[in-house]
Amino acid sequence: MTEQQQQMLEACKRGDRNAQREMYEHFKGKMFVVCLRYAETRTDAEDLLQEGFIKVFRDLHQFRGEGSFEGWIRRVMVNVALQQIRQRKKALDFTELDGQEYKLGEEDPVFETGEETAKGLLKLMQKMPLGFRTVLNLYVLENYSHQQIAEELGISVGTSKSQLNRAKAHLKNMLEKNLAG
Repeated sequence: MTEQQQQMLEACKRGDRNAQREMYEHFKGKMFVVCLRYAETRTDAEDLLQEGFIKVFRDLHQFRGEGSFEGWIRRVMVNVALQQIRQRKKALDFTELDGQEYKLGEEDPVFETGEETAKGLLKLMQKMPLGFRTVLNLYVLENYSHQQIAEELGISVGTSKSQLNRAKAHLKNMLEKNLAG
């Protein structure tokens, strides 16, 4: 952490609103992408981002300087998203989905240009069932183990592994269908 970042962190801990705004502006873009991966809509992601930053500012005293500060903020954002998912657990479907198709509507173009590839992939992931999307995000993008995923979501390790395999197959199928046009 640079001297300037350390000073900003200390000012935020003291409740300095200007420093908090500076920190928010610095990290909001990257953290919004994290929130988008767990949210079903941009509005949901915006809500997660706001809730996440409220928690970041409330819990700044817990950051001990071990590891990167950005990594700590990212972990807070993921935890906020997981908390929301647990609260909506009735919507978290870990059931068999074989034979069901999930297609984007015509109003949801996936890959318009090469520059839009990441956005297109994110749109596809947002169309995935919540259980698939959550396990895929945690395992592939957040580097959680199946044991950690099972504990976070209240499922078995076997269910986590099964959901990951199904999520990968489902995403591959969606990519093939949408790229084939």
